[in-house]
Amino acid sequence: MRKIIHLDMDAFYASVEQRDDPALRGQPVVVGWQAQRGVVCAASYEARRFGIRSAMPVSRARQLCPQAIFVPPNFDRYREVSAQIGEIFRRYTELVEPLSLDEAYLDVTANRRGLATATETARAIRAEIVEATALTASAGVAPNKFLAKIASDWKKPNGLFVIQPHEIDDFLSPLAVNRLPGVGEATNKLLTEMGIATIADLRAQPLPALSARFGKFGVRLHELARGVDERPVTPDRPVQSVSSERTFERDLSLSELAPYLPAMAEQVWPNARDGERVARTVVLKLKTADFRTLTRSITPPAPPASSEALCRLALGLLEKVDLQGVRFRLVGMGVANFSADPSALQAGLFDAAAECAAEV
Repeated sequence: MRKIIHLDMDAFYASVEQRDDPALRGQPVVVGWQAQRGVVCAASYEARRFGIRSAMPVSRARQLCPQAIFVPPNFDRYREVSAQIGEIFRRYTELVEPLSLDEAYLDVTANRRGLATATETARAIRAEIVEATALTASAGVAPNKFLAKIASDWKKPNGLFVIQPHEIDDFLSPLAVNRLPGVGEATNKLLTEMGIATIADLRAQPLPALSARFGKFGVRLHELARGVDERPVTPDRPVQSVSSERTFERDLSLSELAPYLPAMAEQVWPNARDGERVARTVVLKLKTADFRTLTRSITPPAPPASSEALCRLALGLLEKVDLQGVRFRLVGMGVANFSADPSALQAGLFDAAAECAAEV
């Protein structure tokens, strides 16, 4: 049985800003651009008390907390701190799967420090993070990725929660079914119509009934209700795609989706380059109220050069969707088709030419 840790930094972007500027400590800090269509990238816990959340329009955040301090994001700095944290992870295991700048899965079934338990390992990692960065992380420890991710959110901020194998059924049973990944408002409504409110209710449903109603996702629901998740921690994979999605509390019309794309572009853009590779294709994803998934993509002559350019391309794809009257439960956007960065290749050619000239 695997021993998995999910580490999630607490209010990462905002916490970095508060750490680096003592005047921001204890204040409601909102990280985001104050443009007309600016969105919240992150909010400190002081700001969250006012109801401010990531991906919220900055204008709405200002209404909720007029005294909030707005700080533009510094992704170069966040990546630098994230790299520090990643180095700490790899002192304990080579099986590290980053999900973003501020969270990762670790398989510590056999940890490099020879610590007896995954719980002890999580404590040690969190202590090293504090010592090295003055930032806190919350951790979930469990036999698989699904449970570890739920556990890491259980005692936030700066918490540690452990789900032992023999505790899985008792832990999951009373939880509302919408705690499962992929269960948004529309799915939750369908489950409610089936008399399913808790994970225990879901567990009581036969697999054929779930498959008939939800297709492949019905099989996934059947597994998750039993705490089953066989996905391994997969480290060091070349990035194939990066995306951001938003599932809505209520289904939206096509015209209501556009305001959410700038925030997604801002979230995707920092990862649209991977070393000397760059994403060349922009992808738009939509999921209708009846669970149909639609995708549109475009590969421009040159890769997008900014989050704004990325957003413009996604908005262009959205404008070409001809589904008036259809309502949507999810919108997502991302980048794919990573290949060598033309600018990096060009720079390499200039460098080589300079070296040749020097030798001559």
